Amino acid sequence: MLTLQDCIELSDLSEDEILAIAEHEHIPEMAAVEMGCYLCHTPSGEKRIRRMIIDDIHHAREKGDTAHAAMLKTVLRHYVAEHHGTKA
Repeated sequence: MLTLQDCIELSDLSEDEILAIAEHEHIPEMAAVEMGCYLCHTPSGEKRIRRMIIDDIHHAREKGDTAHAAMLKTVLRHYVAEHHGTKA
């Protein structure tokens, strides 16, 4: 049986990137793994994930959660570095 961690490792995304998708879509982490893995392999999916993380950053700032916004900025930097097709 595969664990959640096994699925994350197979997804081409980091755990923090998965968590950002789950936060944005208001879905469980396992569903975010599936969605993220799918999006990574579609023509516009990587840009959609990038946009989700950016939206999460804006939402955190609107709530005044600067620590979470800063963490998400780190996630975004890592995501863009690892997924070169995300340039907008």
